Amino acid sequence: MPRDARATKESLMRAGARLFAREGIDAARTRDIVALAGQSNDSAITYHFGSRRGLLEAILRAGVDRMEPARTTALATLDPTDLRAVVAAIVEPVADELKTEEGRDFLRIVVQVARHSGVRTHTPPALIQDTAIAKQLHLLEDACRTHLPEPVALERIAVVIAFLTAALADRTSRYDSLLDHDTFVAELIEMLTAALRAPAISSRSPSRRYRVNSPPRGGAVR
Repeated sequence: MPRDARATKESLMRAGARLFAREGIDAARTRDIVALAGQSNDSAITYHFGSRRGLLEAILRAGVDRMEPARTTALATLDPTDLRAVVAAIVEPVADELKTEEGRDFLRIVVQVARHSGVRTHTPPALIQDTAIAKQLHLLEDACRTHLPEPVALERIAVVIAFLTAALADRTSRYDSLLDHDTFVAELIEMLTAALRAPAISSRSPSRRYRVNSPPRGGAVR
């Protein structure tokens, strides 16, 4: 790719991330993204990314790629039977995104798409297929299924993802926190681990009944 084209593409991604984060992925206007990127041609996004959605996916992919080295390194020594260690391996790289402006914009975007994690139905987004985070999520599911029925494990993991992304997005604009970064992350890991370790309702109270809709197996996050 020519240098000028690469620079234009990077400018559009920075501008897109900023406005998607500030205004929302549905509310941010294409013309405003183009203008913020210093471009005069409204078709610049279509030319470089195919569509507005293509721009959003490129921004999300860049964030996933930033975390891949740390996640890959963690996988090499990760004990899959240690639930807390698996949770920490998932949380720490994404929490590190708090340290940069680019990363904070990324976190404000991720919380908007977290509901599409596909955990409950074993249908992860194409964006993370064959990535280290997909492998970590698969390990998390396996670790949870050792003490929870599969439907309960999947539901809890989906809720944990929603809680994690919301907590990090909130942290991006919170200046009155009582905790420094490392303490905040450690507390977050402990809370999420405790939520996943809690016994299922049926094992605490045998007399209680609950219905679950089991998603089909196959295509698990790997």
